Amino acid sequence: MVELVVKSKVKEAVKAIEPEMRVSPEFYDALEGELKVLIEKAVKRAKEEGKKTLYPRHV
Repeated sequence: MVELVVKSKVKEAVKAIEPEMRVSPEFYDALEGELKVLIEKAVKRAKEEGKKTLYPRHV
């Protein structure tokens, strides 16, 4: 599957919250996994509604 997480953007977001915080490589893998699960659930909800477009309510 396609890589969803842009590491530089994640790091930028973390630094905006806490400048001293660092991000381990394993964090990106875990985040990628959680994001894929979230997308899969959203797709399932949309299909249950008979939709072919994802909307915010599917999250």
